[in-house]
Amino acid sequence: MKAIIPVAGAGTKLRPHTYTQPKALIPLAGKTILSIIIDQLVAAGVNEFILVVGYLGDKIQDYARAHYPNLNITIIQQNERRGLGHAVFLCKEMVNNDEIVIVLGDTICEYNIEEFLAIDGCALGVKRVDDPRDFGVAETDEEHNVTRLIEKPQIPKSNNALVGIYKISETKLMFDCLQSIVDGGSGGFEELNLTTALDCMVSKGTKFKAFKVSNWFDCGKKDTLLESNSTLLKKWGGNISEDHVFENTIIIPPVSIAAGCAIKNAIIGPNVSIGEKSIIQYSIVKDSIVGSFTKLYDVVLHDSLIGCDTEIKGETRTLNIGDNTEIDLG
Repeated sequence: MKAIIPVAGAGTKLRPHTYTQPKALIPLAGKTILSIIIDQLVAAGVNEFILVVGYLGDKIQDYARAHYPNLNITIIQQNERRGLGHAVFLCKEMVNNDEIVIVLGDTICEYNIEEFLAIDGCALGVKRVDDPRDFGVAETDEEHNVTRLIEKPQIPKSNNALVGIYKISETKLMFDCLQSIVDGGSGGFEELNLTTALDCMVSKGTKFKAFKVSNWFDCGKKDTLLESNSTLLKKWGGNISEDHVFENTIIIPPVSIAAGCAIKNAIIGPNVSIGEKSIIQYSIVKDSIVGSFTKLYDVVLHDSLIGCDTEIKGETRTLNIGDNTEIDLG
């Protein structure tokens, strides 16, 4: 089975980090968002991937080749930011009417992926939310069959939000529906909506099964990303690389500390992820994500998201700092 992973979004809600780093490569519980998605799919038997890249796409391409050299990965460039449907539409020639799974590049869920992929026909992942007006919504019958799909309804008739996981067996019809939306447009740069195309399939008789996921982790904003990092560290137990130097340091689990870190006279944790080759001295860090090649001196950080190659000196703060930054709080 082929997997399409759209990772072309600019990630504006995670700026300043996404000025220099694609959202899919933001660190989370010792991995990246993209690696969590790919690892889930590989474990379920998926062996062919199509990554649709755009903004900072060269970084995603380099990451995929470096970390997954043995996987069959095709890179497709989305130069026009015309939405998810457009990203999928660009993959038409690569799909060749094969059955596919689509997973959004910022979607991390806990679910039985083998069971999901084994569903006969088409399926999509859903999760009940209190306010579904900001999401695509699936209306279903008592048998969990989808009767209608609508994007960001002002008056929702269902609380089943689409989480960004789709199994499509009738790919020809999906691309036909996407084409009909393109043909019905004005020829400008309107967003091509995948939810609308899938609802077109439903109207033409395609059976979609709504599959409820156990957990849906929001990686789109700083606060929810930190919350997701904390939850996943607790679930996975964290990890400390053997390649490290700790001196007079207290570690409060769960934490994830990558290779090559040097930590001295510090308290780290709980719920902290630290990238490779970072240096931390005379500091306290909790409930935070710290990028690679970062230097922290004499600071107390909590609920902070710190980019890569950053240097911070100073006092207690809550920070949201992008890559390649130097701050002296003294």
